[in-house]
Amino acid sequence: MNLDSYKYIYFLGVGGIGMSALARYFNLKGKMVFGYDQEESSLTKKLQLEGINIHYTASVDMIPSVIRESNIDDVLVIYTPAVPYSNVEIQYFNKNKIPLYKRSKILGLISQQFFTIAIAGTHGKTTTSAILAHILKDSGKEITAFFGGVSTNYHTNVLLSAHSNILVVEADEYDYSFLELKPDVAIITSIDIDHMDIYNTEEELQSAFIQFSSQIKEDGLLLVEESIDLDFPVPKNGEKRTYSATVNADYYADNINIRNYEAVFDLLFHDVMLNETCGIQNNIRLSLPGTHNISNCIAAAAIGHYLGLSMQDILNSISSFKGIERRFDFILRNEKLVFIDDYAHHPKELTSTIQTVQEIFPKRNLTVVFQPHLYSRTLELSKDFAVSLSSADQLILLDIYPAREHPIKGVDSNMLLDLCTNSKKEVCKKEELLDTLALRDLDVLLTVGAGDISSLVQPIKHMLN
Repeated sequence: MNLDSYKYIYFLGVGGIGMSALARYFNLKGKMVFGYDQEESSLTKKLQLEGINIHYTASVDMIPSVIRESNIDDVLVIYTPAVPYSNVEIQYFNKNKIPLYKRSKILGLISQQFFTIAIAGTHGKTTTSAILAHILKDSGKEITAFFGGVSTNYHTNVLLSAHSNILVVEADEYDYSFLELKPDVAIITSIDIDHMDIYNTEEELQSAFIQFSSQIKEDGLLLVEESIDLDFPVPKNGEKRTYSATVNADYYADNINIRNYEAVFDLLFHDVMLNETCGIQNNIRLSLPGTHNISNCIAAAAIGHYLGLSMQDILNSISSFKGIERRFDFILRNEKLVFIDDYAHHPKELTSTIQTVQEIFPKRNLTVVFQPHLYSRTLELSKDFAVSLSSADQLILLDIYPAREHPIKGVDSNMLLDLCTNSKKEVCKKEELLDTLALRDLDVLLTVGAGDISSLVQPIKHMLN
């Protein structure tokens, strides 16, 4: 496939964070881009302002005529698995023998044009990708990058340069998507049980990551978080290195502190050939607190170091990194009230986020509002979710956000609430949350989840103000 040969690009599920990045990529490349999504969001509104034509009713009549009437060789249709096969527009394209391509397939084809750095892991991908892309761009490198979130530095989830030969991309394990990539450099940040609607066992998930690592090109680099206990293959004529925020590794942190809501730490490099620590950088400041974010930062710094950037450039870039929307995002912060929003939707992520909040505000009362994401994930990890959430002083659960799934009998937020041990806990309808919060004595408020809870952030901020 020659992607440059297509005149018109049509997206089924254009409002997803990964799909919207591809839409922006083709739009910036000068293609005519169109899309469908189930509902309007702040992201789709931004896409429309950028010139992308979007509709919100699944209907053949709503598909732009230029898509329906053009030569089949001029039209590229990209879909996300979140859109069901029963969708009438998908049925139309299938009936008319117009090929549909998964987002992951197209991303894989794009990556073939670049020196590709792929970041994989059940959590940490977006933060690591965003920090690494900022380090490279801020240090003068021409890059293209796709993020699973919106960079606060650049106010977008895609970076594009006409002269770039480096691609930074998230390698998503869902639906085996990352197996479309054959990177030059790969990072594996974490492997925890997730996506059990795709992987029947933990072993299947781990095997997919091992397969991904085996696809690194000759002379390439595999960088793995030290605690991941799997036997990854070393790239042919290449290297495998480790990193950690908690223990010694090839790249690791020491003297971790939180000052003025920032993480401050020392970064140490271990020279494999000399078998000794050869580089120490003191008092690195990162705008995202938390050990998990320091870990992501170390991985990004390690790749910058591997690519030959000076440590001064790396440190300057880290200090100017502003974060990612919905990744430990301070919405309000004063002596009387703190409001933080985060994308956490897995028990490990919830634990890290809640612990970080409690480290920064150790003597304050924490209210957590959590919207579970997917029935299958809630069922499979319910006990782990309960352990994570029970550390909050007050807990409010919204109904489960179904995303691509149908309900599972007996699986709902009340089931999860029963497992939580908080003295103050309740289930609340999304549309009732503002009224519920208005009646609460709030001190530190944390909203978390990967569903549409994000649409409540600004209304909550407005109410609290």
